[in-house]
This record gives sequence, C-alpha cells and structure tokens, in this order.
Amino acid sequence: MSRDLYFVAAALLTWGIGGGMISIFQPLYIQELGADPILIGTILGASGIAMSISQIPAGYLADRIGRRPMMWASWILGFIATVVMALARELPMFVVGILLYGLTSAVLSPLNSYVVAARGKWSVGRALSFISAAFNAGAITGPLLGGFIAERFGLRWIYSLAAVFFFISLMMILFIRPQPIEKNLEHEHGKGLLRNKRFFMVLGMTFVVMFAIYLPQPLASNFLKNQRQLSLETIGQLGAIGNLGNVVIMLLVGQLPSQIAFIIGQIFVGIFALLLWQGSGVTWYAIGYVFLSGYRLCRSMTMAMVRPLVHEAEVGLAFGIIGAVNNFSWIVAPLLAAFIYDREPSAIFPVSLAVICLTTVLSLLILRVQAQRKLKREISINDD
Repeated sequence: MSRDLYFVAAALLTWGIGGGMISIFQPLYIQELGADPILIGTILGASGIAMSISQIPAGYLADRIGRRPMMWASWILGFIATVVMALARELPMFVVGILLYGLTSAVLSPLNSYVVAARGKWSVGRALSFISAAFNAGAITGPLLGGFIAERFGLRWIYSLAAVFFFISLMMILFIRPQPIEKNLEHEHGKGLLRNKRFFMVLGMTFVVMFAIYLPQPLASNFLKNQRQLSLETIGQLGAIGNLGNVVIMLLVGQLPSQIAFIIGQIFVGIFALLLWQGSGVTWYAIGYVFLSGYRLCRSMTMAMVRPLVHEAEVGLAFGIIGAVNNFSWIVAPLLAAFIYDREPSAIFPVSLAVICLTTVLSLLILRVQAQRKLKREISINDD
C-alpha cells in the first residue's frame, strides 16, 4: 500500500469518528429542533440535492485541475459545516450547516479516483473497499461516543466534539501528494463519456438500486426511538454495530467480483429492512444494522463496476456522475419515507423490502445482459 493511501485512510478514519457521531442522530436532532416527519424528509431531501449537484462539477474539475485540490476543498468545507451545525440554536441555521455538509459529498469522485490511481498492485475493488473500511472503522467509535454524550448532555454537544475530529482529519489529508493530470486522447478522437452506452446502462441500474436500498434508512432512528422506545445511547450503539459490520463486510465481501458484491449488498439491506420490521428486541435490530453494511458495499461496487468502462482521463467525471446518481436517492427516498412514516411508521420497511426485491432481480438481469455482450465482443475480436 502506498504512502498516500495511508494518509487517506487515516484521514477517513478520523472523519468517520466525527461523521459517525452525528449521522445516525441527524433526524432526531432535526426533530428536536421542531420538525415533523414530513419536514424532516424535506430537509434530508434538500441535503440530497446538495450532495448530488456537487458531484459532477467536482469530478470534472478533478480531471482538469487535479484530485488533491478538490479533496482539500471538501475537507475544509466539512469542517466549516460542522462548526455551523455546532453553533446553530434554531432550525434554519442548522439546515444551512446540513446543506453545507451535503456539499462535501463532492469529495467522493476525486477521492475515489485518487485512491484508484494510488492503489498500486491492488485491484480497484480492494482499494475502494479498504478506504471504505477505514472510514467505517472510525465510524464504529462515533455513534458510541455520540450516544453517550447525547444521553447525558444533549444532542447539540455532539456537533462540537465532531468538529474537533473533522479538524484533525483535515490536518491529515493535507499530507497527500498530488497526482498527474491525464490527457484524454479518446475524447480528442470523438469517443467521449457521453457516447459510452455500457456506462449509461450501469448508471440507470445504479439509480434504481440506490433508491431502493436507501429508502428504509432516513427515519429508521426516529422509528426506533418513537415507536420502539429505544434510548439515544442504545441507538448510538446500534450505529456502532452497523459500522463494525461495514468494516467486516467491506473487507470480506469487497474482495469478490464487483457485480457479485453488488447483488449481495442489496440482499443485505433487504435483511436490514426485514429485521427492523419484524424484529422484537435490540438483538434483532443490532443484527439488522450489521446487514445495513450492504448499502456502503453497493456504493463502492458501483465505482468498481464503472472504472473498467471509462478512459483514465474521464475517471473523475465518471465517478462524479455515478456519485450524483448515488446521492440522488437522498433526494427522493427521504420524501417517500416521510410520506409513509407519517401515515404508518412501520410500513416503511415492508415497502422497502418489496422494492429491494424488485431491484435485485432487475440488476441481475442487467448484469447478465452486460456479461453476454462482453462475451460476444471478445469472441468477435478473437475471430478477427
């Protein structure tokens, strides 16, 4: 593993602690500031918009001015956003912080393309799985620490401590080295990303799958607190267990071929929805959160599936587009989840399970078609 991957992993480990402290409690704090389920879904959807619109410009700029400057910018913005949330006393200012934090999602494209370029002899899937595991290793501690503080001092204080961890993470990422900017010869000959049919097939599949597997998540913590009467500390522990599951699953299943891991990830999230719906105690919910690791597994595998389909000089833009599609689910899914929750809270999970079953079958069919087309192209080339 290269020196730069060590620094990226360390920065993500620390970011994971800060991010893990606030992520699982975000809907609960919005509720504490006076929002009803519909408004919570709307705010989370607005955050999804911020996450989505930042992806493609960030990927485009990463290909042209370099990946490191875009990564630095996202880390700085993440620290500022957390400070804003920590200082907020009313919902409007807190929403500003949430939207700023959503813009930090721009880091995904330059980060993933940086890691792919710095992976050395590792496969793309292994490198992406490793940094995701590093993030989630930090995120194991975050919910535990956040739940402990929230239960004793209130949810507001977790944002102040999270800002400290974001600052430490920022200091670490400043040590990574720049990477050369690739020249796109294919684009000069008229073969750009927009003509890549295989890429757009994966793109369409990604949207429906990411929507399905995010649907059971936005109001899960509200459901556990309001309907299952769990304490904030217990919810934090569930988040930590889920992040531990992320580390284990990413390191184990992430080693499999990306298409297989992508299918497994969907099945895992379906199990999460089933256990939160039918589970009758904390043990079942904890097992469910372990299987929620399928969500991050699918996110990483979309990047791994796309990488062989695009030119080196278009990796940043391609990852930006796939990241925008991934995050577009954060716009639509919270709104639908809020609509369902407002009428029957527990109905979120059977609806999500049904949708996940459909998308799993759909993605199996699409991946099979792609494999058959690839085989036909190889046979055609060999015949020539």
